[in-house]
Amino acid sequence: MIDAKEYLKKKSAELDGPIKKFIVDDEPANLIEASRQYPYAGGKRMRPAMVLASCGAVGGNPSDAMPLAVAVEYIHNFTLIHDDLMDGDEVRRGMRTIHVGYGMPTSVLAGDWLFSRACEIISNMDIPPEKVVKVLKYITKAVCDLGRGQQMDVNNEGKIVSEDYYVETIKLKTSVLFAAAAAGGAIIGGADDRTAETIYDYAIDLGLGFQMHDDYLGVAGDPAKTGKSVGNDIRKGKCTCMVTHAMRTIKDPKILEEFKSILGKIDATDAECARAKQILEDAGSIAYAKDLAKKRVESAIERIGFLPESEDKEFMIALARYSIEREV
Repeated sequence: MIDAKEYLKKKSAELDGPIKKFIVDDEPANLIEASRQYPYAGGKRMRPAMVLASCGAVGGNPSDAMPLAVAVEYIHNFTLIHDDLMDGDEVRRGMRTIHVGYGMPTSVLAGDWLFSRACEIISNMDIPPEKVVKVLKYITKAVCDLGRGQQMDVNNEGKIVSEDYYVETIKLKTSVLFAAAAAGGAIIGGADDRTAETIYDYAIDLGLGFQMHDDYLGVAGDPAKTGKSVGNDIRKGKCTCMVTHAMRTIKDPKILEEFKSILGKIDATDAECARAKQILEDAGSIAYAKDLAKKRVESAIERIGFLPESEDKEFMIALARYSIEREV
């Protein structure tokens, strides 16, 4: 069985050259430098790896999908730039965030530049025009949906929403770009519409499991490994499936009120955040979230069972499992 983490490292190394190739020196220099910072810094690169794997899994040549892989990584990094600005985060991947290093106006423009460059790369791919159109439909819809999901997430802060609303939010915020990447790679590889849609659904489930696990790490992860304070999501009042489960499960009104008094308290102490985590554990909410993420991953793997056996299919399965086993 393929080790997803090691395989991602290998694919990331293969992507380095192409990712740097498409951002050439130009003016204004500070805009280009800002646009380069996140793509050049590496990261997991799960989405571009998904493009290449889905292309190979349907019998295509992954090298044909490399431009799309680069474009998807640019789009992902464009969203990170804007996320960091909205959240006021000051560090990413051990570096100053772009709005801190270059200022707010340049960070907005750098994100816009990366998205525009991604669309340009896709429109210039050396594949039949009808495939370019299909790929662009998936990608542009994903970016529209992503914006909706991000706004829903902002709107949700400090509010208790239903689990269905939470799932829809993370589907739009996280899953759709995974799914567009997977479907786009499959289209380039020669998949018919039904196969591309099935692979799209695989990636939707994978993305849901990934985000549910990310939310779990935000509450119960090891800060030494995640690099994030485990209290931040509690202080922001982030409504996750752990929170929705706790709200409908906790029967003791005193404990429920205690939890609600901490959730969304921006100046909550570390001790208060630890208490909120303990309440979630006692309610079975953390275990519930982990189980929900696992079910999504199992569904994802089941969806691609029809694909012929190959290293790329193995990686797609391993990537789904890695999405809920990772510690960062």
